[in-house]
Amino acid sequence: MYGMSQSNQQPSEEVFVQVTGFVHGVGFRYFVVQHALYLGLRGYAHNAADGSVEVLAQGPRSALEHLLSLLRQGPPASDVESVSVSWRSPTEHFRGFNIRW
Repeated sequence: MYGMSQSNQQPSEEVFVQVTGFVHGVGFRYFVVQHALYLGLRGYAHNAADGSVEVLAQGPRSALEHLLSLLRQGPPASDVESVSVSWRSPTEHFRGFNIRW
């Protein structure tokens, strides 16, 4: 299932995640995009003004859970302090997984 495109299916779940710690300027968003695309997820990663990284991801629950475990670790240069997770029904349909500015 991982690495396979989900583009022809409606996402089954959506998760909004806020990651705090040393997560700006360390490639965190690129790390998220790389893994999310590999997992076949859709959504975005965004540097928030408060210093956190916000991630909205859509797809199968198992792939979202896998992404969450990766977010808790982060890329090597990061220092993740906390990961806040909010599960919800999809709010809109995304194409691909991107960085939002």
